[in-house]
Amino acid sequence: MSEYVVLLSIPGLREEDVAVMRNLRNLTAGGEIAELTPGFPCVTCPVQAAMTTGKLPREHGVVGNGFYWRQRQEIEMWTSPNDCIETPQLWDLLYHHEEGRTSAVWFALHSRECEAEFACTPAPIHGADGSESPWCWTRPRELYQTLRDELGHFPLHHFWGPLANLKSTAWIVDSAIRMAGLERPNFFYVYLPHLDYAAQRTGPDSAAAKAAVADLDRLIGQLGPQFRDAYDAEPLWLAAGEYAIVPVSHVVYPNRVLREAGLLAIREAADGEYLDPAASRAWALADHQFSHVFVAGGDREVIARIVELFHGRQGIAEVLVGDERKRYGLDHPRSGEVVLISTPESWQAYYYWLRDDRAPPWVRTVDIHRKPGYDPAELHFDPASKSIPLRAELVAGSHGAPALDARQKTVLLASQPGLFPPGALSDRMVFDIVLRQFGITMR
Repeated sequence: MSEYVVLLSIPGLREEDVAVMRNLRNLTAGGEIAELTPGFPCVTCPVQAAMTTGKLPREHGVVGNGFYWRQRQEIEMWTSPNDCIETPQLWDLLYHHEEGRTSAVWFALHSRECEAEFACTPAPIHGADGSESPWCWTRPRELYQTLRDELGHFPLHHFWGPLANLKSTAWIVDSAIRMAGLERPNFFYVYLPHLDYAAQRTGPDSAAAKAAVADLDRLIGQLGPQFRDAYDAEPLWLAAGEYAIVPVSHVVYPNRVLREAGLLAIREAADGEYLDPAASRAWALADHQFSHVFVAGGDREVIARIVELFHGRQGIAEVLVGDERKRYGLDHPRSGEVVLISTPESWQAYYYWLRDDRAPPWVRTVDIHRKPGYDPAELHFDPASKSIPLRAELVAGSHGAPALDARQKTVLLASQPGLFPPGALSDRMVFDIVLRQFGITMR
């Protein structure tokens, strides 16, 4: 057992990256490394929920990076607070255990309003004019003001978009070091997003992606010794890859397919066309390499038509309907009636307009909350128009499809040996590995 456990959650981490990350290897020297298979959907929010609950989407309820709330007929991307996760997370169980342990949750998705004793996650202030001002939701409430006074505001515009770079991850690391020194939480979850950016912009094997690996390793080289000093002890280090990013060269536009088939409705406005989920017979919430297709009233004829439209289409590997979603634990009421899964070299863009001059103006901005789907083109910038280009083909790396071969899998590292169960490891097993370090066994 360990008194202190630090879990680094690293999107885009591959075994070949670890081979050149000297500081990460030193941090976990004497321990072990194993291949880790992320569950489907292999995207941030579901994988983080799997690692922190030990459950499948059918139980924790996080079926993607966004939700369509049918009763309210509202799309919500990235902003849902912690209560969207329907089963207890690591910090809940540690707190309520008879030997209560403290936890810090740093930048986990859906952690706003979680019950961890210490937490920090982006919560920008949205102005009436559409502007955003940097801020973070923290527990205790006044913590962000302390961090801001010492480190400056969290660099929100470097956390996503064309300016996304090492500055955001560096702020996360610096603020986590300060929290470790202030409170020495027994369990510390730290999200390190930096490998996500270049691998999607220019491909996971590009020179920029390789430079990002070196940059992140330098930050880990700072994190390790300063955490040791803060704790006055050597914590158990766990480093879990969330998923691997693979090269892509093809895009599917499911909403355009549905629109051309007469199933998707749009609302005309002076500044362009808007997707109208309430009036649509079917529409797709596209998310990297998969989509949830929501069918009004669960109409069987429409579902059959969707299967016909996408079965065998280039870039689509699987079309899941009804009980077929159980194969991946996606049989949850929040899932679409149909789930479209990409082939490894393809991904799915949310675009629903058929002519770019009818796209509303905000689609050319970094607007992750208003867009009805995930938009990695936001990592690019068009100097001519000074906006986000409407060119999905620029995206060179993606993830999200089931991890069926080695290049789609990631790794789990530990600084002590003998912690991993025998056999293949899934992301859900991280949950039990952490709890066992505190003498808690759930199954």
